[in-house]
Amino acid sequence: MADAAPGALAGRQTRPARIFYGWWIVAAGAALQALQAALLGQAYGAYVVLLRSEFGWSTTMLSAASSLREAESGILGPVHGTLLDRFGPRRVASAGVVLLGLGFMLFSRVQEPWQFYAAFLVMAVGASMCGFLTAAFSAVHWFERRRATAISLASAGFAVGGMCVPLTVLALESLGWRTTALLSGALVIAAGLPLAQLYRHHPHELGLEPDGVPPAPVRRAPGEPQPPPARRDFTLGEAVRTPAFWLISLGHASALFVVVAMSVHLVSHLRESQGYTLGQASSVVMALTFTFMVGNLTGGFLGDRVNKRALLVTCMAMHCTGLLLLSHAVNPWMVGGFVVIHGLAWGWRGPQMTAIRADYFGRAAFGKIMGVSNMVILSGTILGPLIAGFAYDRTGNYRLGFDILAFIALAGSVFFLLARRPAPLPSRSP
Repeated sequence: MADAAPGALAGRQTRPARIFYGWWIVAAGAALQALQAALLGQAYGAYVVLLRSEFGWSTTMLSAASSLREAESGILGPVHGTLLDRFGPRRVASAGVVLLGLGFMLFSRVQEPWQFYAAFLVMAVGASMCGFLTAAFSAVHWFERRRATAISLASAGFAVGGMCVPLTVLALESLGWRTTALLSGALVIAAGLPLAQLYRHHPHELGLEPDGVPPAPVRRAPGEPQPPPARRDFTLGEAVRTPAFWLISLGHASALFVVVAMSVHLVSHLRESQGYTLGQASSVVMALTFTFMVGNLTGGFLGDRVNKRALLVTCMAMHCTGLLLLSHAVNPWMVGGFVVIHGLAWGWRGPQMTAIRADYFGRAAFGKIMGVSNMVILSGTILGPLIAGFAYDRTGNYRLGFDILAFIALAGSVFFLLARRPAPLPSRSP
């Protein structure tokens, strides 16, 4: 069925297709994001509690595993981007699905810390290859006018998966973490491989244009002068020589200090500082990801209509405010305030950080640009969980660590405020 749809769309039929194929690609990316979030990304906080109980491993050690997972996407980011530009998202995502599934199966058998880290490294590589960068790469190539909306819908899968975390927690409590990990690996391969086959690299492979709409013809009155030369996309080398590349990357890293730390430590903080049960804490995670989904869906609409940079500045200030509420919470209302403020900022911000790079630098080298940018983002994904975990091990609570992360997020507002669009490049002479 999936092969029939592209062929029909590629034909020059008189009746237009009802659904642009790019939206099927967005749906596939969202579904793959949902699988990862439900089974690993946002469920890892529950694994932390159970692994610490069974093995007695420290919070810092378990945080380092999450940092390893995130470090992979930064260290191998340029390779990932190059593979996407060269081979396209379908092959890259398919390989990632297989690696992620095998990684889960290896994880179900660990006994020693080195085995734990090795399994997480395999899962990290797989999750990266079939994860957000691949989905965003496809959305950037298939959409232009509705780029932020497409990226936000693909990202919404992460929120849907987060809302399914209570099901993963139920499996962990009923079946144990080893059986849950083994079944997760089988599910990833069985569901993920068919989804990966829906990816296509460029719209012209199916005889289509970005957004499904041909570009409007340029009309000039007789005697009207020729328009200025067309602007071309940035190469990787040209992009990294602009201040905007580094400022956006630093702002993105600042955001992930907070987001990744929350994925690792939120459940533990709610249990140990707020007295929540594991089930109650997972319900807060579900509420947070629902708020993220609302922000994500509305963020795409906003990003296609308002100044993306101004929206990013606002979101980083919201991250700071939300995290301070959580750090100093003395009642459920403050936790609820964190859920709303942080969740909306998370959802609104995510699509803009990818779309603004495509707006600034174009599509031609987007995979490589995002891959190299991930090497800068790496600082936030590694250090965020470690700062919170180290502070907990030294003080017995998360307050100091969360306060530090809140002010790092506030610094991100400054980075985005300064990240002005670079001057466009003229087309090369023939």
